Amino acid sequence: MLKAVIDAETLRDAIEAVSSLVDEVKFTISERGLELKAVDPANVAMVSLRIDASAFEFYQATPGEIGVDLVRLSDLLSMADRGERVRLELLEEERKLKIGVGSLSYTLSLIDPSAIRKEPRIPELDLPAHVTIPGAEFRRAIKAAEKVSDHVVLGVKDDVFYMEAKGDIDALKLTMPSSELLDMKPGEARSLFSLDYLSDMSKSIGKAPEVKLEIGIDYPLRISFRLNEVHVSYLLAPRIEQE
Repeated sequence: MLKAVIDAETLRDAIEAVSSLVDEVKFTISERGLELKAVDPANVAMVSLRIDASAFEFYQATPGEIGVDLVRLSDLLSMADRGERVRLELLEEERKLKIGVGSLSYTLSLIDPSAIRKEPRIPELDLPAHVTIPGAEFRRAIKAAEKVSDHVVLGVKDDVFYMEAKGDIDALKLTMPSSELLDMKPGEARSLFSLDYLSDMSKSIGKAPEVKLEIGIDYPLRISFRLNEVHVSYLLAPRIEQE
């Protein structure tokens, strides 16, 4: 059972953070809120999402699972104006999700959760360095890097966080000492990542007041941030640098 009311922008932001990687997900419903874990088709990136019950204006639920087509849900949510509320009601017997926006009412057919790819097991990583920067600054740096290359190096050396992108002709380097960061744990770190994935992720990251980047040497990148009461975490596998 699920009955809930939530701000349209909050729900749109949450869905966008996930739909940049996957089209179908399995939501776990609990009294705490809605949660999911998913991996992209190429097994390069993972996403974890939690929408706290406190993010909803009204939230009543019993534990369960539902499978959702994010493309269709995003289309429906695009009809809601900024400031509007979205009403959600699970119609269990019909396997549908009733979605109300203003005077409009939709019914979204759900997917059998067993037909959706199994949730990934998120690995426990003890990464040696982390930095916290404004989401908008990270988004700006990723957009700049895209102009010169299709991959980017993220690293920490001494008390400086840096990003490097090198193309056939042009190169870009961003350096941010600890004094310009919101937070930092120094440590030796350097890994190469695909800008295609980071660009998609940064659309949501750019809306966050702050984003935490955890980095190692040729290790996955863990990105964590909050959009109000929505918690998002990405894990991105590194690319192997060519000598």
